[in-house]
This record gives sequence, structure tokens and C-alpha cells, in this order.
Amino acid sequence: MTDVTTPETTPETTPLDPQIDAPEMPQPPVREHQARSIPGALGLLCAVLGPLAGIGLALGGAAVGTHSPDQTALIAVMVVVGVLLLLASLFAWNGVKMVAPGEARVIQLFGRYVGTVRQDGLRWVNPLTSATKISTRVRNHETAVLKVNDAGGSPIEIAAVIVWQVEDTAQATFAVDDYEEFVTTQAETALRHIATNYPYEADGTLSLRDNAESITDQLTAEVTARVSAAGVQVIESRFTHLAYAPEIAAAMLQRQQAGAIIAARQQIVDGACGMVESAVSRITERDFVHLDEERKAAMVSNLLVVLCGDRGPQPIVNSGSLYQ
Repeated sequence: MTDVTTPETTPETTPLDPQIDAPEMPQPPVREHQARSIPGALGLLCAVLGPLAGIGLALGGAAVGTHSPDQTALIAVMVVVGVLLLLASLFAWNGVKMVAPGEARVIQLFGRYVGTVRQDGLRWVNPLTSATKISTRVRNHETAVLKVNDAGGSPIEIAAVIVWQVEDTAQATFAVDDYEEFVTTQAETALRHIATNYPYEADGTLSLRDNAESITDQLTAEVTARVSAAGVQVIESRFTHLAYAPEIAAAMLQRQQAGAIIAARQQIVDGACGMVESAVSRITERDFVHLDEERKAAMVSNLLVVLCGDRGPQPIVNSGSLYQ
């Protein structure tokens, strides 16, 4: 059975308030705050000039030793300072971090969270720290096609797309083991819960097919409650696939076709009765043909047969009178 296009909520249906049934998540161990950093260009300049200065001092000490062997102390100081400056500058390279737009760097010092760098470009932080790259871009997660039972017990297939992004990088890094897998699992759990709370189709109540917009709002609220512990913000959710399961799809299609045929016949009969009533009224008002009750009944019968039949009428010429 093909996917069902989910229509907009009808004006007669009032959406219900979201009923969130999510487990109570533990409090996050840390929350995001800005890390201390300086412009990366300054740090990069120091990291580039430092090795050059260190090499220059070491070579200068060697040159002084060649021309003035008696200045041993000066030579030793210049060489030692040059080597130390070279090592310190090379070590300072570890503090230069490049942050692209839509990314952040979570900074840790010996395992302790010290802040997050969100400003794009080159930044320089404490070289003793480590940086974990995390994306803050908007992402799509499309669930697999899930087979569940709706509120009426009918097996259906359903899938949805969840639009989300990382809002708190510290929670995404330290509160859960893998925030992407966490979002995937919680989104499918929430989708299953929503699908089992509503029927596929129903008259007078919210249904998955007829009130998709209201139900996806509840899906968004439930997914948000479930993934908030991971510092994730859910922007939107929409159904991408909604259909009866294959084992009952044929029977449900026949039921829908029967309903459509009945509705069409009802409309045809209503229209035919109105046309017959109008015809009889006009003939009676103008009085250009005198019709008794039996002739009126015969005319009404013929008109209804012509108007309601699904085949073209076959005219019969009566060579006698109506009463013969």
C-alpha cells in the first residue's frame, strides 16, 4: 500500500494538548559555558616565532662559542634558553584550535570540563588541554519504517523524520555515551508510543491519517523531553510513511472503496431526487400537461432510473396509452 499523504488538521477538530509520557532523566553532570581563549592568530604567531627565536639563540650561542671560547657561561645560557624556547613553542602548537562554522570544541583539562569554544576561526587555549570536536549543525534523522499496532489494534507501518541539533555541547559529551545513538533510540521509542495511542483513522477523534499535524506536535514534545538530557534540541518532526500493514492493506482498501462508492451513490440519489422534484413542480405550476397521480409516479420512476443508473438508458416507444 502506498504512503498516505497526511492532510492538515480540519477546522472542526481541536488539537489536544501534548501528553508527554517520558521517563524522568537524571540531572546533567555539567552544563555548557564558554572556555577561556585568545585569538588564534596571536597564538599562531607566537608558536611560529618561538621556534625561530629558539633556533636563533641556539645558533647564536654556537657562533659565540666559535669566536669566544672563553665565554662559556654566556654560550651555555644562550643554548639552553634557545632549546627551551624551541620546545615551549612546539608545545604551544597544541593550544592552537581551528573551529569551523557550525562546530564547537569541548575543552578538557586532565579530564575536567573547562568550557566550550564556539567562535569560529583560529583560537588558542591552554596547551595542556584536549579538545573534542562536536557538530552544532541542524541534522535530520529519519527513523526506520516501524510496524506497530494502533490504538484500535490494527497493524500499521509508520516512519518519521526528526530535525534536531546539539544545543548544549557539554551535556552531549558527558551526559550520554553517544548522543547520536541516543537520539536515534529515543526518537523511535517516542514514535512507537505515539502510534499506539491513536487510531489510524477515525471519525470525530484524533487519528494518525487525518490529524497528522497535531499528533506530530505531540511527537516533537515527547522526543524533546526524552533527549533533553543529552543537550539536544528538537526543531520539528513529520511523518514520512504511514500505511496499513501489508497483511490487512487489501481488506482496508476494499473498505475504503466501498465507503467511496456509497458516498458517491448517496450524492447521486440526492441530486436525482432534487432534479425530479424540480421537474414535477415546474410541470405542475405551468400546467401544460395534466398529470394524475399514476402518471406522476411513472414519470418519477423513469426519471430516477435514468438519473441514478450507471448505464445509458434504453428508450422504449409506447405505441399505446399508459393504461394499456
